[in-house]
Amino acid sequence: MFTGIVEATGLIRDVQDRESTRRFQVEAPGLVPELRPGDSVAVDGACLTVVEVLDGRFAVDVIGTTLARTIAGTYMEGTRVNLERALEANERIDGHIVQGHIDGIGHLERRIMDGEYWLMDFRLPSDVAALTVARGSVSINGVSLTVAEDLGGGLFRIGVIPHTEEHTNLGDLGDGAAVNVEGDLIGKYVGKVLAERAGKGGEGTT
Repeated sequence: MFTGIVEATGLIRDVQDRESTRRFQVEAPGLVPELRPGDSVAVDGACLTVVEVLDGRFAVDVIGTTLARTIAGTYMEGTRVNLERALEANERIDGHIVQGHIDGIGHLERRIMDGEYWLMDFRLPSDVAALTVARGSVSINGVSLTVAEDLGGGLFRIGVIPHTEEHTNLGDLGDGAAVNVEGDLIGKYVGKVLAERAGKGGEGTT
């Protein structure tokens, strides 16, 4: 479980494409001393398991399902990624509840400077868009963000303050960039319940 509050950014190193998996290292000297093999780390919001801890780096393996649903297959040497360790039970949830289970890939349509902050318009996967509401939460590349406006057609506007733009890889994104998207957990459960009720002809509703 994560909160969407990025602790650090790291750089992708030593990418190894294997028959059915992809292994890469993440260079993150400030975070590595806190990690052990078996720990969970959200890399751009995707929950991955640390398989090896090296000098200033940690290694992870990414399997087919994750490669298909995330941007991990596009990482190259030097790509900057957002990092967050798993939440401890006694910590505050400063963002929102993030599982680290990516729902799909979205795209940045445009970014507009508005005074001191950025407005970013993201096109979300259709199943996530159906559950996303204005002033609700969404995780983009592992960053907990508040939806400012539903622009229609699966396009949502998000305001990004300077601190977030500087301390995450959202500031690196250009128009058309692919991003990991995880929809709001509460929205998923509500959506499932409503879909099941509709499938039963509204049984149990008032």
